[in-house]
Amino acid sequence: MSVDGELVGEIGPGLVVLVGVGRGDSEQQAAKLAAKVARLRVFDDGDGRMDRSLVDTGGGALCISQFTLYGDTRRGLRPSFTEAAEPAAGERLYDHFCNALEECDVAVAKGVFGARMSVDLVNEGPVTLLLEA
Repeated sequence: MSVDGELVGEIGPGLVVLVGVGRGDSEQQAAKLAAKVARLRVFDDGDGRMDRSLVDTGGGALCISQFTLYGDTRRGLRPSFTEAAEPAAGERLYDHFCNALEECDVAVAKGVFGARMSVDLVNEGPVTLLLEA
């Protein structure tokens, strides 16, 4: 992942985690979600079943702040972001999530909060999940 052409974060095998923080979200929810991400069984075991987690595989997490996940497009053609947290609260909870994930023994690479980032990834498998705490 890069910002203005400068590499700011990278991982090997693992997960790209887009982190959206909404109004009213709490540190407790962020920590609960981090624990879930760390132990989510989405990697294949020896039998080809999704039964291993980041903790099991030693994989990393590339965590990207993404307020646009709260874009509401139900009305009109321009997304509304009123349900996204204010920037200061969003950054605080994004950092709390990343720290809690590290406390679960997951190597975390972070983006730059609020920056326009360029993300390159190799997506192996058909798994994209929406997790909520």
